[in-house]
Amino acid sequence: MFTYDSPYQIFNRNGDQAGKSFGTRYKVMDSKSGRSKWYDSTGAFMVGELERLDQTLNEPLASIFFGRDIDLREDVTIADEVSSFTVMTFGSASGFGAGQGIGNGKSWVKKNTTQISGVDVDLAKLTYQLHEWALELKYTIFELESAARIGRPVDEQKYAAMQLKHQMDCDEMAYIGDTSLKTASGAAVTGLINNILVTTVQLLPVGAGGSTNWGQKTPDEILADFNLALTTVWQNSAYAVIPSKVLLPPKQYGYIATQKVSLAGNESIKSYIERNNLLSTNGGGRLQIEPTKWAIGAGAVGTLGTYSIDRMTVYTKDKKYVRFPLTMLQRTPVQFDGLFHKTTYFCRIGEVEVVYPETVGYFDGL
Repeated sequence: MFTYDSPYQIFNRNGDQAGKSFGTRYKVMDSKSGRSKWYDSTGAFMVGELERLDQTLNEPLASIFFGRDIDLREDVTIADEVSSFTVMTFGSASGFGAGQGIGNGKSWVKKNTTQISGVDVDLAKLTYQLHEWALELKYTIFELESAARIGRPVDEQKYAAMQLKHQMDCDEMAYIGDTSLKTASGAAVTGLINNILVTTVQLLPVGAGGSTNWGQKTPDEILADFNLALTTVWQNSAYAVIPSKVLLPPKQYGYIATQKVSLAGNESIKSYIERNNLLSTNGGGRLQIEPTKWAIGAGAVGTLGTYSIDRMTVYTKDKKYVRFPLTMLQRTPVQFDGLFHKTTYFCRIGEVEVVYPETVGYFDGL
């Protein structure tokens, strides 16, 4: 057996990362057959008389932040198979002879006007799949009795493992989607930081040090990168929305959070950026800058999970612009099947809906 969240790079012959061995079995000699059998210890340990065993259950390390970075669409239910929304487009011709360019095109009329222009509305619907997710918990009467004897309930342990697996799956789906799932066009399902609908994807400019890397840029050049990203997305949204949130790889976030603006300065680059960015100086509030592991290697020419091309994601955390459909986790009644007690937890996990792709931008090479 292997854990699903392991720091060790153990690969099998198929190239899959298996994780690390649980290593909790013990060997017992069968007196009748003379053969040895391996048994799962179920958390039972040999404890010495002068040993103080800490009973705290130390679970696998995992970072889950999708609830921090994206709003949930909570109107979906377990009965729904798809989530959808509509996008409206307005159109109107100008008054007769007024032209259609900037500075004209208004719907003027005169006293003797005989033809008046109208308004056209086009309504398009976008649909996304709501994928079924389920995980079964089962344990035998013997496991329950053994766990009760040592005071470590196996049902609660497996429930905690199921919850962690569910949260990890949601986290990955929210940020990068899933390569095994396909959209109607045959493309892989994408998430918040690699969404296929977002067209604002560009490399950051090269600094005076000859690189786009922030480690070789001055604080003013890094501030310029932030303002370039905010201004670009603001412009692409017809100057309607200034992005209010930025997601960074942990390495770059740690750099700007700890590096001083200058040797004589008393504030970090991050604090300097938060005071002098486009959003804050325009009276739009505080720019939220957060780290996420999913931004590592997420650049357009990079490989996800490597340190090739990292990505900065600029957007507005508001379900009006981007959201993640997700239903509540439910379970079936406990079933008794011979020696087994079984129950299945299930939900529906949707695909990230980018309602306004022009309010999101990706900037690579930081």
